[in-house]
Amino acid sequence: MSQPTLSGQLKKLEGELNAPLIERTTRQVLFTALGEQIVSLAREVLLTVDNIRATAKANEKPMVGDFHIGLIPTIGPFLLPIVMPVFSQQFPDAKLYLHELQTEALLDKLSRGEIDAAILAKAGARDSLHEISLYRETMKLAVCNDGPLSNKRRSVDLSILNNRSVLMLDDTHCLRQQVLSICSAAGGHEDKRFQATSLDTLLHMVATGYGLTLVPDLASRRPMQGVSYIPFSNPQPSREIVMLLREHTVRKSELGSIASCITDTVSMSTRRAPQWQ
Repeated sequence: MSQPTLSGQLKKLEGELNAPLIERTTRQVLFTALGEQIVSLAREVLLTVDNIRATAKANEKPMVGDFHIGLIPTIGPFLLPIVMPVFSQQFPDAKLYLHELQTEALLDKLSRGEIDAAILAKAGARDSLHEISLYRETMKLAVCNDGPLSNKRRSVDLSILNNRSVLMLDDTHCLRQQVLSICSAAGGHEDKRFQATSLDTLLHMVATGYGLTLVPDLASRRPMQGVSYIPFSNPQPSREIVMLLREHTVRKSELGSIASCITDTVSMSTRRAPQWQ
């Protein structure tokens, strides 16, 4: 839609409602307080329309149509290569749209109805959302191959972190808080010289001998030159990965099938994976 057409439609709507919805200046266009409320209601209407279509499709044939799934960056690159081939085989008539965003952005999209489900690390119960547990993955110690803590060790105790500084992601990642909690309990602390925006960057720093870090199990299965991954001895630190969906979504059954596919595939890949690298 062209801008003049859009402006004309907005003015027509304001006339029908007899109320201003937009604040217009020469530099910007903003919603009024009433405009914000109407936008929120409009999103609910559009979500209801989408649910009507999804219900009709599901009644005709299950697992048909578009599914929008969100994942956080510390899960997506490592989970998708394992799951996607199996998903395509099990659900050939389903079309998957993937959205990789940070936790809060995913939750916002989920509440707005812009995605059907979000896959992220468990962080307590959330109102109006239904939670499906997918899998639990252990954390491993990532160290430089040429350092004193190389893969000559088959496992290490958490106490090895005592008085050590650990490289971490920046505060946009929920994994940062999980690693901080583990390190704090073991007597370790954050290496404040550097904060990474991605696990790949973090591991490249480890490979240069700049420091060490903790990574989830699925991330440790992707080889990184110069890096060794060492399991912790029991009790092993871990995080739980869950799928969140709206409590009253009409696609709960279909999303449950996708969740089961993920759980079964990860479980099978874990049994096949080497116990240490």
